[in-house]
Amino acid sequence: MLQQVNGHSSGSETPGKASLGEDLQEFLGQEAPLHQLDDLTKVNPVTLKTVLRCLQARYMADIFYTNAGCTLVALNPFKPIPQLYSPELMQEYHAAPQPQKLKPHIFTVGEQTYRNVKSLTEPVNQSIVVSGESGAGKTWTSRSLMKFYAMMAASSASCENHKIAERIEQRILNSNPIMEAFGNACTLRNNNSSRFGKFIQLQLNRAQQMTGAAVQTYLLEKTRVACQASNERNFHIFYQICKGATKDERLQWHLPEGAAFSWLPNPERTLEEDCFEVTREAMVHLGIDTPTQNNIFKVLAGLLHLGNIWFADSEDEAQPCQLMDNAKYSVRTTALLLQLPEDILLETLQIRTIRAGRQQQVFRKPCSRAECDTRRDCLAKLIYARLFDWVVSVINSSICADSDSWTAFIGLLDVYGFESFPDNSLEQLCINYANEKLQQHFVAHYLRAQQEEYTIEGLEWSFVNYQDNQTCLDLIEGSPISICSLINEECRLNRPSSAAQLQTRIESALAGRPCLGHNKFSQEPSFVVVHFAGPVRYHTAGLVEKNKDPVPPELTGLLQESQDPLLMMLFPANPKEKTQEELTGQSRAPALTVVSKFKASLDQLLQVLHSTTPHYIRCIKPNSQSQPQTFLQEEVLSQLEACGLVETIHISAAGFPIRVSHQNFVERYKLLRRLHPHSFSGCHSLYLAKGPSEWPLYTQEAALQPLLQDILHTLPALIRIAATPNDPAEATQVPLYCGRTKVFMTDSMLELLECGRAQVLEQCALCIQCSWRRHRLRKQERQRRAAMLIQAAIRSWLTRKHIRRLHVAATVIKRAWHKWRIRMAFLASKELDDVEEKPRPQAPGSQSFSLPPAQRGLLGAIIHLWPLGLVLANSAVGVQGFQRKLVVHACLRLPSGSPSNIIQTPQQHQAGVTSIRAVPQGSIKFHCRKSPLQYADICPESSSSGVTGLNQILLERHRPTHV
Repeated sequence: MLQQVNGHSSGSETPGKASLGEDLQEFLGQEAPLHQLDDLTKVNPVTLKTVLRCLQARYMADIFYTNAGCTLVALNPFKPIPQLYSPELMQEYHAAPQPQKLKPHIFTVGEQTYRNVKSLTEPVNQSIVVSGESGAGKTWTSRSLMKFYAMMAASSASCENHKIAERIEQRILNSNPIMEAFGNACTLRNNNSSRFGKFIQLQLNRAQQMTGAAVQTYLLEKTRVACQASNERNFHIFYQICKGATKDERLQWHLPEGAAFSWLPNPERTLEEDCFEVTREAMVHLGIDTPTQNNIFKVLAGLLHLGNIWFADSEDEAQPCQLMDNAKYSVRTTALLLQLPEDILLETLQIRTIRAGRQQQVFRKPCSRAECDTRRDCLAKLIYARLFDWVVSVINSSICADSDSWTAFIGLLDVYGFESFPDNSLEQLCINYANEKLQQHFVAHYLRAQQEEYTIEGLEWSFVNYQDNQTCLDLIEGSPISICSLINEECRLNRPSSAAQLQTRIESALAGRPCLGHNKFSQEPSFVVVHFAGPVRYHTAGLVEKNKDPVPPELTGLLQESQDPLLMMLFPANPKEKTQEELTGQSRAPALTVVSKFKASLDQLLQVLHSTTPHYIRCIKPNSQSQPQTFLQEEVLSQLEACGLVETIHISAAGFPIRVSHQNFVERYKLLRRLHPHSFSGCHSLYLAKGPSEWPLYTQEAALQPLLQDILHTLPALIRIAATPNDPAEATQVPLYCGRTKVFMTDSMLELLECGRAQVLEQCALCIQCSWRRHRLRKQERQRRAAMLIQAAIRSWLTRKHIRRLHVAATVIKRAWHKWRIRMAFLASKELDDVEEKPRPQAPGSQSFSLPPAQRGLLGAIIHLWPLGLVLANSAVGVQGFQRKLVVHACLRLPSGSPSNIIQTPQQHQAGVTSIRAVPQGSIKFHCRKSPLQYADICPESSSSGVTGLNQILLERHRPTHV
């Protein structure tokens, strides 16, 4: 059973199941969002957690109806939604060719039942069981279904019968507010809680037209008239007459404004159900005239005044208890409203009559205060129970058709839900007993539906094990000894019964029963019954008295003396109709207890249900605060357990909770064939464990059969690998069944398939990783080689680009140098100033002028470098004096020494002025103008080398031509 729901682990789920991946969830759920799943059987896997998540998703999307196999789950929206129950929507479902293909709705269930009756398929009669907790919406669901059937009756009727159909429709709908006013009350869980069960038969004729209806009630909670729990209210009808009566009616019924009644708690609360005019109008439509209505309300007012009668303890046991000071007015008013003698009423409440002996001698014994209160409460419950039964009979006489006019019926059962309170007594025992019987009926019907599905798919049913609640039913109603039999036996014994003694008898007589428990920490006498929805502790105090439901004969005789027309009709003084007590005293037959009557009516109801085709609607209350858009998973889970849906899920889990179509199964698990060395596509038999021996090979999915066979043949190997050495039996069983269109499997089989699939995927991933690494390394090597080629090409291009720039620069410098040389030559020619050069004769015997090698090298350097030295000397901005000389000295690469001396040296060894164009020959005198060039008046020594000027700087390979 699920222990925690909100995101925590579940006790019913395996560890592997709780860790399902998203891809597996999409595969099992066929990639459909949860709020789009209109059937809980489509949820994979079928667990409590997935069911709750699906219901919550649909509730938050304002989708309040969901199918659960043969059951419709109805969530209470707690807000008005007119379009959800509009006549147009009713007509849409009624006119749809296939209403089951529409969205789930209670109208789908109503239309299906109507068409089943119309098709005359056995069994023709239909029944709808509406169950749920108080406040879940059972009454609203029943009311909406009755409106739907009334609409169908009006639409299918002919023109002449249209008025009759409208009258029947109005009467059926008017029965609801009357029965809700007299049978519903405000409880802690619901403002309009039905405190009785009802089975409504909607009667149809041969033309499938509604001709009438009949109402049967079960186990009215009449104790609520005299005893209300804290913060709860009495039946609605009492509040309606107190709030809706006119001034004259108040005077007539003795209900003044602001009057306090002990049996009318919480009168300040105003509910929607406190609508007195609606109840009165419905009574008029059902044939209850105004005088009869006033008589009914006058009797109800008398019951309110009866509740204000309180007694004081008597000092002498031989004397009857006296009234409280403020109770005398209540006794007088009660006698006046019920038209009873005041003294006889008071005496009946104070004194008990005992008949003993064969002569039936009469003894009168004063009652204690507790006994007086009990007799007062018994009188009120007796009157209200008879009044309620009479109202139901009036409704039946108004809406019921003759037995010859109808041939089939649609039954609508509105019963209590499973109840478990801190204090549980006989009422809760009967209610839970009825739910156990209905749960057994539901399980049997659900198993039949499961069996039909498995039969269609070609599977056997013998393998499904489920928890049957027959042991609990044997504990409650079994023979010869059960809880009901022991309680009835205590009622038959002529002795006072104690709570502790009853507890001891139950525990000793039923010891060893699996569904009987005991709460050791309980200080009050009690016993525990483990129902299908959980354990419930029942208190034994007052259990026997409630089962007896004793009605003292003097109380019945008192009411027979009433002059009120209604009470005279409810308690006729006919000697031919003897009371139960008189019959019991004459025949010595066992008394008919509450449990016996309820068991008999319940057996009769189940016989009717077994003769019909049942349909189930489970009403769920999302939260106890009646707030819209609020879904509390813990509260919903408890209701799912109480209505038996959890047991249905368990039954489904005991079979095959996971069902996958052949197509989806092959698509997901076809890679398992890699684990098998050989292919079995040529085989003509599938591996089916405990399945059918024959398999239809030629189906619409014949193309999938070879692949499906290969997958199935890998399962034994997977199971042998997963089987433990201590349990070899698991290696021979395959918990998977292959149907005609689906593959059925358990949770363990799903885990096994997923493990095998993960193994294949791991191998494939390993292969892919190796290939990827090899591809990546190869790619990296290719990228490295390509990078080297690109780098080499770029370096070559950069080098060529650099050399090209150098060649361009050299060409520019060369051109500038040639241009400068021409200009210098032109300037030198201008310096001659038209003076002719005459050769100087050389003296005989004279030798050529020669210099030492050091001076010749110096002069050669000056000749080669003096233009550049001049340029560098002129460009030295800011350099003065000695620094300027050092610059010139460094540029001309002169030897160490004084720069001025070195420069002056050629003038000391040369004679005359030397031209710039040629080496002077002898002594020649020029008449020159002042040259614009610095040092132009100095005649350099001619050099023996043929390379002069900037030719050395340009680094040309070939010698330039002289200008």
